[in-house]
Amino acid sequence: MSNKMWGGRFGSGPDPIMEDINASIHFDRHLYRQDIAASKAHAAMLAKKGIITAQDGKKIAHGLDTILSEIEAGKFSFKRALEDIHMNVESRLAALVGPAAGRLHTARSRNDQVATDFRLWVRDAIDEIDAALAAYQRALAEKALENAATVMPGFTHLQPAQPVTFGHHLLAYVEMAARDRGRFADARARLNESPLGSGALAGTSFPIDRGMTAKALGFARPMANSLDAVADRDFVLETLSACAITAVHLSRFAEEIVIWSSPLTGLVRLSDKFTTGSSMMPQKRNPDAAELVRAKTGRIVGALTGLLVVIKGLPLAYQKDLQEDKEGAIDAIGALALSLKAMTGMVGDIEPDVARMKAAAGEGYSTATDLADWLVRTLKLPFRQAHHVTGRIVAAAAEAGLALDKLPIEAMQAVEPRITKAVFSVLSVGNSVKSRAAYGGTAPNNVRTQAKAWLKRLKKKT
Repeated sequence: MSNKMWGGRFGSGPDPIMEDINASIHFDRHLYRQDIAASKAHAAMLAKKGIITAQDGKKIAHGLDTILSEIEAGKFSFKRALEDIHMNVESRLAALVGPAAGRLHTARSRNDQVATDFRLWVRDAIDEIDAALAAYQRALAEKALENAATVMPGFTHLQPAQPVTFGHHLLAYVEMAARDRGRFADARARLNESPLGSGALAGTSFPIDRGMTAKALGFARPMANSLDAVADRDFVLETLSACAITAVHLSRFAEEIVIWSSPLTGLVRLSDKFTTGSSMMPQKRNPDAAELVRAKTGRIVGALTGLLVVIKGLPLAYQKDLQEDKEGAIDAIGALALSLKAMTGMVGDIEPDVARMKAAAGEGYSTATDLADWLVRTLKLPFRQAHHVTGRIVAAAAEAGLALDKLPIEAMQAVEPRITKAVFSVLSVGNSVKSRAAYGGTAPNNVRTQAKAWLKRLKKKT
């Protein structure tokens, strides 16, 4: 038996394999709220324009409200044979309100219907991701304020480079998250146009009011080209791109948590809330939450890559290939939302080992740059010469097996006779971070100022 929604041209039903490959209800059921909202807006517009009767419009609206209640109560039976969310809703509507349901699809195609629904769903998802990113930023800024003066090693090439503060390090991720939110905001602004009323591809001959439905659904305007409206999935690509970049940022921090929490470094500790044990080794405390955030980045980046490949060869207008736009995107956005919650929880949970961090900050002759800067400021050496002198002093300290601030002044003077004991004032890690007071630097006062500014800004936006 052919599908009653579109089977007038067909004499028999599809092969079971065709049903398997064609059905999308197992994932596009997530769009039920958006599908019902768009259908209500469309029916109200049709009734206002006299294309359907006011009585039919009321029946349709009431029936759609009933379906929404059934789905949210878990009482709705989704049927795979009906392929997708649109036909499942329409079939149930017919059972509830009779022939009036058949008028709902006037001046509308599944092509513009699904494009509208998915824009609405992605827009809602962006709003939820933005709120999650704001919560993540708040957690980071609060922890940064607490640790504005907590000294830790700063790394380049994963080698000790210069001392920084833990708060400064955390604020770097606040800045990244701000740019992530900006990308999502840009994507939201661009997707906020309505495809509804574009029909299958060419528009409609009915005297509809696309501005009315766009306004009812919170869109800024109707899309201007019917071909573009039904075929465009840029909005999904752009949102997935923002998701992928955000996930990469989370993954970088998750990797640091894995490294820092290892007993080999011992810089931080996670509680039982975000760690797991081993089934064999009773001593283990594994940072599984951070590892899984790191891993989910692959799924999110994969969804973006997959959709790019799907779309790259599609001629206008709608092609069934576009059904592949939803499953990966829904999964990726869900994975990102979960990752953000996990990272926000870990930020609040993480406890720095202040003493170990300070000790590690001095390893690897990390205040060598401070020595070079002192030679430039005090002895007026050109920086390149100061760099060379400092390198020789570091070599002497390494040969003696001493930290830079423990090397006798005589050993330094053997390299540069004009060095005085005043040099020791810049060789401690605490003084090193305090000296980095230029805008954007790691000085504790800078960190306090930036953390407070972020917390104030985030409070205003919520």
